Amino acid sequence: MAEARGVTGPAFAEALDLASERLGGAVLAANDEFFAPKENLLKAGKAVFLEHEYTDRGKWMDGWETRRRRTPGFDWCLVRLGLPGILRGVIVDTAFFRGNYPEHCSIEACAARPDARVEDLLDPRTHWVEILPRSPLAGDSQNAFELTSSSRFTHLRLNIYPDGGVARLRVHGDALPDVRRQGRPGAEIDLAAAENGGRVLSCSDMFFGVRHNLIMPGRAANMGDGWETRRRRGPGYDWALVALAAQGEIARIEVDTNHFKGNYPDSCMIEGIDAAGRSAAELAGAGGWREIVPRTKLQAHTRHLFEEDLRATGPFTHVRLNIYPDGGVSRLRIFGEATRSGAAEQRLRWLNALTEPEAEAELRVACGASAWASQVAAARPFRDEEHLSAAAAQAFARLAPEDWLEAFRAHPRIGETRPQAEAAEASATARRFSSQEQAGMSAAAVDTREALARLNRAYDEKFGFIYIVCATGKSADEMLEALRARLEHTQEQELPIAADEQRKITAIRLKKLLWGG
Repeated sequence: MAEARGVTGPAFAEALDLASERLGGAVLAANDEFFAPKENLLKAGKAVFLEHEYTDRGKWMDGWETRRRRTPGFDWCLVRLGLPGILRGVIVDTAFFRGNYPEHCSIEACAARPDARVEDLLDPRTHWVEILPRSPLAGDSQNAFELTSSSRFTHLRLNIYPDGGVARLRVHGDALPDVRRQGRPGAEIDLAAAENGGRVLSCSDMFFGVRHNLIMPGRAANMGDGWETRRRRGPGYDWALVALAAQGEIARIEVDTNHFKGNYPDSCMIEGIDAAGRSAAELAGAGGWREIVPRTKLQAHTRHLFEEDLRATGPFTHVRLNIYPDGGVSRLRIFGEATRSGAAEQRLRWLNALTEPEAEAELRVACGASAWASQVAAARPFRDEEHLSAAAAQAFARLAPEDWLEAFRAHPRIGETRPQAEAAEASATARRFSSQEQAGMSAAAVDTREALARLNRAYDEKFGFIYIVCATGKSADEMLEALRARLEHTQEQELPIAADEQRKITAIRLKKLLWGG
C-alpha cells in the first residue's frame, strides 16, 4: 500500500502540530505586540493579506508584529504547547512580512506544569534549553528548521532579532503526555487519541483533509476538520494507519462521519496488529493483521458505535481504518485499556524523554539519594525494564554512607503518614507508595502501634537515622519484631543493613513507576 500525501513540505511537517490551538496551544505572553497581536501566531488557517486594511496603529497584518526597536536587545513571546512532546521541527512562517520581518530567530524550550504562570516561566530559575540557535530568516517565507532534541517539552520561547513580524508558528512533533495523568492501569482511555499519545502514521490519500484530524479532541467543527480523500476513479480503497498510545485491549470503537453528507464512505472495515516498534512501511505489507470490525455499511453525518460486534479485541499496537471506496471520516475513537506491558513501555518512553531535572525528580520517588537519581537519569535512554533495573542497581552500589542517609530522610517513620521533618519535596506518588508499603499497619493493634512509636524513637537516638525496613508484604508485628532485633546492632552493623533495605525498596518502587502502581 503506497502512501499518497495531500501536502508537501519538510518531512517533519508530516507530524502533528503540537502548538495547535485545537489541541490547547496558546501564546501566553510577549514583550511587545504593538502592530499585531501575539495570538495570531497559532491561528489554524494560513495567513492572509488585506492590502488596504489599516488600524489606528498602522498596517493590519495577520501575524505577531512588534514595534521598531531603537535600543539593544530582541523581542520574544511565550508559547504553551497544546500537547507536550518530542519536537521534530518548527516552521517560522513570515508570510506577507517583506520589509518588516526579523533578520534572525532562536527558540528555547522548557518542561513545566501545564498551568505554569508566566512569572514562573520567566523566573531565572526555570531551566530553558536552546533547541534552535540563532538562525537567519527570509521574508514572506516558510522558514523550516529541523530539531534534534530527544527531550519532552511543554513550553517554547520564540526570540526574534531585533524586531519585526512573524505570521505563524508551527511546532511539529510526537505527543508524549504525562502518563501519570492518564489514570491507574486498567482505566479505559481512547487509545488512538492524540492527547493520549496516539498517532496517525500514514494514509493512502488526504487530498481534502489531513489524517491527523481523525484523532483530534472533540467532534469535528466542520467538514474541513476531518480526514477526506479525493474521489477514487479506479479499483481499491483508502486507508489510515494509527499507532495506539500503548499496546491495548479494545473494548469499543467509534467511527464518526460528522459533517460528511454527500461524501462519506460507503462502508468501512477496521483491522489490528500487535507489532510494537515496526515502521509504517514495514506494517504496510505485514502479515498478522486481524479483523476487528467487519466491513460495515456507513451512514452520512453519523456516529457509528461498535462494541458487541468486535471480532477481535487484542492486544493490538496498531489499527488500520479502511474505507470503501473513498470519502471522509471526521473522528476515529479506539476505547480500551493499555495492557500491563504496554503501559510499562509507554512509561519508559516518557521517562527517557524527561529533561534531566524532571527525570531526577521522578526517580527520587524511588530513592531519595540525589547522587543515585542523577546517575540513573544520566544513563538514559533505557531499552527496557531490565536495562533500567541494571542501571539502578549499579548506581546504588556506588553510593556512599552519606547518600544512604539522604535516602533514609525521604521516608516517613513506620506508622507515620508524612515524611520525617515534613519533607516538602515529597511527591503525591511518594506518599502513595509509602502508604502502600505500610499497608500492614492498617490492622495493627493499639499496643503494637505504641511499641513501634516508642522503639522508633529509641532507634533514632541510637543510630541517628530512622528505622528503614522494606515493609511491602510485612505485618505490623513483623516490622516490630525486626525493629527489636536490629536495635541490638552496633552502628557499624546497622547502617549497611538499613542500606540494603533501602535497596530493596528502590527496586520495588522502580517497578511501580513503570507499572503504574
